[in-house]
Amino acid sequence: MKINVEILEMEDMKHIMEENRNIHTIHDDDLGEVRIADDVVAIIAALAATEVEGVAAMTGNITNELVSKLGMKNLSKGVKAIVTEDGVDVELTLNVKFGYSIKEISLKVQEKAKNAIETMTGLAVNKVDIRIANITVAPAK
Repeated sequence: MKINVEILEMEDMKHIMEENRNIHTIHDDDLGEVRIADDVVAIIAALAATEVEGVAAMTGNITNELVSKLGMKNLSKGVKAIVTEDGVDVELTLNVKFGYSIKEISLKVQEKAKNAIETMTGLAVNKVDIRIANITVAPAK
């Protein structure tokens, strides 16, 4: 008996197929296969990035607090993930909080995104490129 596992929300499956997004098999054996879309990898990277202190948000994106209300689809904005046979290439575009070291934040985001993707999917991460789009300042009290 072969069982297929899809790491996708059912309502998103139709949307993904309509947009002809890339879906990759990450496991296939006698029990079945596990498939994952590029967007799922992008969401993993975005969630990992927003956990790093000093990251205000993904560019064109929302913060973690709003994700549960608006849905996971919005989180992949500001992230590009390309999955190939050779591994995963990720590009994250961030808004950084004023007063934090951009270099330190970038290194932490690279590590955290790489570890999260590799742990959750088993895919090898080739690179995590970081783009800083904006610096945010906390509103005066």
